[in-house]
Amino acid sequence: MELLIFLIIGALAGFAAGLFGVGGGTIIVPLLFIVFTQMGYDADTIMHLALGTSLATIIVTSISSLMAHNKKGGVMWPVFKNLAPGLALGCFLGAGIAGQISGLYLQLIVGVFLLWVAYRMFTAGKRRTHMSDASHTPVLLPSKPKQLAAGGVIGVASAIFGIGGGSLTVPYLTRYNVVMQKAVGTSAACGLPIAIAGALGFMFFGMQQQVDAPNTIGFVHIYAFLGIASMSFFTAKVGAKVAHMLSPPLLKKCFSVLLFVVGLCFLYKGLF
Repeated sequence: MELLIFLIIGALAGFAAGLFGVGGGTIIVPLLFIVFTQMGYDADTIMHLALGTSLATIIVTSISSLMAHNKKGGVMWPVFKNLAPGLALGCFLGAGIAGQISGLYLQLIVGVFLLWVAYRMFTAGKRRTHMSDASHTPVLLPSKPKQLAAGGVIGVASAIFGIGGGSLTVPYLTRYNVVMQKAVGTSAACGLPIAIAGALGFMFFGMQQQVDAPNTIGFVHIYAFLGIASMSFFTAKVGAKVAHMLSPPLLKKCFSVLLFVVGLCFLYKGLF
């Protein structure tokens, strides 16, 4: 039954990864939180396990989503090269920071963050996307050092939130007039260094704290990782295909609604 649950989570997360470029973490983290709670794990480590396992599975979903978006020319590789070093370093350090935060505070932090991003995307995203498509506003990204620094900030936040960085990378790129499809594709590529560094970080810092839970390496649950990763690899390709069939304004609306629902879920679980 547990394996079936992990496979279902993987199917949903993979589709979200391909569709929104978020690595599936916004689906995986709240669902794993519920599952680990039902499994009777220590309340103060459940959120950390959900975050660490989420990042580990994003390694697989990012590869699948990246391949699908790259085939359609949706990845801006020069931008990826500028962001990647900061993303990796920031996410590894962010895992250490997350390990020092209580599970309850992590829930509230993630909930508030997702609601904020959803609001920003819903109110500003449609106007910016329309401008980029209709008037061909040129893409004016910051300098390489600034992109590197932005990558570091996104990396730290991604570890704390257990996501592939899409919730920050996509708004960051669209702010500089990158159309939604390319922002999603590049975000999918950025999810790979984030996931690798984050998973290693949660394993390392989790082992330092000697997590009392079966089938885990640090803050990464092995069975959950295998079940989710095996299914999400295939469904991420489906999500990526759908992403290129939808209009940018519609895609942004769907993205913001998803983040809003998940954010409310975290706040409800943390406060009640």
